[in-house]
Amino acid sequence: MIGRHTGVWTMTDPVLDAAERLTRGQLAELQRERLRTTLQHAYANVPFYRQAFDAAGVRPEDCTGLSDLGRFPFTTKADLRAHYPFGMFAVPGERIRRIHASSGTTGQPTVVGYTDRDLSTWADVVARSLRAAGARTGDKVHVAYGYGLFTGGLGAHYGAERLGCTVIPASGGMTARQVRLIQDFGPRVIMVTPSYMLTLLDEFERQGVDPRSTSLRVGIFGAEPWTEGMRREIEDRFALDACDIYGLSEVMGPGVAQECVETKDGLHIWEDHFYPEVVDPVTGEVLPDGEHGELVLTSLTKEAMPVVRYRTRDLTRLLPGTARVFRRMERITGRSDDLIILRGVNLFPAQIEEIVLQVPGVAPHFQLRLTREGRMDRLTVRAEARPGATPERRAGAAGEIARRVKDDVGVTVAVEIVEPESLERSVGKIKRIVDLRERPAM
Repeated sequence: MIGRHTGVWTMTDPVLDAAERLTRGQLAELQRERLRTTLQHAYANVPFYRQAFDAAGVRPEDCTGLSDLGRFPFTTKADLRAHYPFGMFAVPGERIRRIHASSGTTGQPTVVGYTDRDLSTWADVVARSLRAAGARTGDKVHVAYGYGLFTGGLGAHYGAERLGCTVIPASGGMTARQVRLIQDFGPRVIMVTPSYMLTLLDEFERQGVDPRSTSLRVGIFGAEPWTEGMRREIEDRFALDACDIYGLSEVMGPGVAQECVETKDGLHIWEDHFYPEVVDPVTGEVLPDGEHGELVLTSLTKEAMPVVRYRTRDLTRLLPGTARVFRRMERITGRSDDLIILRGVNLFPAQIEEIVLQVPGVAPHFQLRLTREGRMDRLTVRAEARPGATPERRAGAAGEIARRVKDDVGVTVAVEIVEPESLERSVGKIKRIVDLRERPAM
């Protein structure tokens, strides 16, 4: 099989590990066994879960089949924050080998811990993810996710090493230097946020280097939602195969699910370690596979911090497996808490992204700023210009974005075209929504 853009990936069959070769029946039996163990571990060792299960009138032994999981209570980010820093840990402190945490920019950070076994499991699922995306033992992997408390950099790093790759731990920032390292070191694989990948692309072109001439042939992009339009731009401008990776620190980090290079038709969830459900975001009712809703995940093998029915707030649907036995999730279309209701119209940032990607002279880096004028909410789309865009082209782009949002979404917005790389970034990501509306006094 040959990668659509690389022309060099010639393996007839994908490389599968033992779990990827299970039948659906064998996988379900493994999930039942691991789910029972997880529920017992959480109930016995985490006071929060003991109280939550008791309040819901359920005990671990009540889960005799996978469908019984729907009787158990959800876990939310608010629960994790309420037990900051270590109240959700299920093992003694001396067994914790690493701690990660969210940025805490929207409130108390969420803290996660890992035992030796957890770190090994994490490396395994990330290695599986890289392999599914087309990476192979011996490849050089340029990791441009941020290192530190953020799970992206170290998660990618140890997974690539587990696969037998050579890691280039570039981290984020210093864009010109990253371009030089890619030229000098010759990595075949890059792992980075999709928005920062486009920043790298612009820097290559600013330096007069054809991005298609580099050694990169596999791109593994995650940590933020992205669209098919962004995939097409990355693949066409870089001549590589771009695949989506999914994860979140509360559940493990990167490596919960991965798009396979041979199909690129959604992300296969590694169901031997993470059990997925999709629920109605309002009622919490479990939805059948194929229906859109909010993704809920239960860890099946975590020791330090098991999570039961964690509400990710990510919107997707579950589909049958194709390249692997595991079910797929569609690319995240948005977050239930990112829904903007503007003068009675529902919109998600992804809708704006699709429009921004189609307008010449504008980079796919944007931010939505909500303000209030009198009794009316106002939305301003702030998008970065591409390097070299003239004032006339910027003005035309602003008018084009405003027109398309009005025609396609049905709302009137203001548009500002700002300087390249001027929107604030955190670990390679731009905060998509900035809500500056004053809240009424309570």
